[in-house]
Amino acid sequence: MHNIFFNLPSSPAFVIDTDQVLANLNRINTMRQASGCKVLYAMKALPLAALLRVLKPHVDGIAVSSLFEARLAKQVLGEEVSLHLTTPGLRADEFAELAQLCSHISFNSLEQQRRLQALAEGYSPGLRINPKRSYLHDDRYNPCRQYSKLGIDTAELQNAWPESVQGLHLHTLFAAHYFQPLIETVHSLLPLLKQHGKLKWLNLGGGYLYNSITDQTELLALLDILHNDYAEQVFIEPGKAFVGNAGYLISTVLDSFISDGKTVLILDTSVNHHPEVFEYQTRPYLFPTEPETGEVAILAGSTCLAGDIFGEYRFKQLPKIGERIMFCDVGAYSLIKANRFNGYNLPDIYQLKNGQTTLLKQYDYADYERQWLV
Repeated sequence: MHNIFFNLPSSPAFVIDTDQVLANLNRINTMRQASGCKVLYAMKALPLAALLRVLKPHVDGIAVSSLFEARLAKQVLGEEVSLHLTTPGLRADEFAELAQLCSHISFNSLEQQRRLQALAEGYSPGLRINPKRSYLHDDRYNPCRQYSKLGIDTAELQNAWPESVQGLHLHTLFAAHYFQPLIETVHSLLPLLKQHGKLKWLNLGGGYLYNSITDQTELLALLDILHNDYAEQVFIEPGKAFVGNAGYLISTVLDSFISDGKTVLILDTSVNHHPEVFEYQTRPYLFPTEPETGEVAILAGSTCLAGDIFGEYRFKQLPKIGERIMFCDVGAYSLIKANRFNGYNLPDIYQLKNGQTTLLKQYDYADYERQWLV
């Protein structure tokens, strides 16, 4: 079925496969039904309105990180949608509107909570905590790194727990394929939780690929304990678990040449359409998958940045100029970070549903002009 992507009328193109999104929901919904936990979609992964509409009947709310995300979620999903906010960058001049839009707000520091909580009413106040347990070796995306800006050191709360706080939020990992870090982290927090009455809510954050972790037994038992003894509601907020493997970036080969003995293929896309390739030196997968043997080429983007390179890939036969290349598993943190460096256009956006592709959005010079003609 994915072969239809190679025949799209435009390139570069980003495709969101909403059938795959719904398939990802199956395992998450099984866990929700078995444990009674609530599921939020972490909108920062991909805030596409068409995706939000697909997810609406299947989630208990949306996790947002800013005023614009909160506004868009309400605009697309309606006033009844529950929004949960946490961010280090809460602004006093935006807080009243955020409190009106969001049902839950987790303050990132005790100072933030003291300054802002009383500026508005009507929401459930909480605190984002830092359990000080690091499971990531790369500090660029380690929430519990030394000198972290994300959350309150739990030791700070031992004697400074604000009485008005109704819930806690934590987030300690990124794209984990197993639950052990979450289980260990929660167990480390139980002494703190025992010191205080039952919370209105506890948000365990995201960072876990719930759609691909098959053994949920130990986590389900822990969620049951949390729900019975420590919090009236327990939330999780997957983002990449919903959309990571449901996004594709389709490109066309513009040029082919030899550089220092290696073939270089220039694409009509760039790492600026998937910035995490450059930020974290990731290497996106190709569809179809690479053969064990074959010809090798460097796939490079079309901008003047020397490091605009997706990586070195193997092919049964080297693609020719005009042929399509498709990167898969790029549904999260790609399109949302994409930019127009060098003036190259953003990818067209398509939805794949029931085996049919539909063009959702197409950018043109007017969008570029609106941004820069001041």
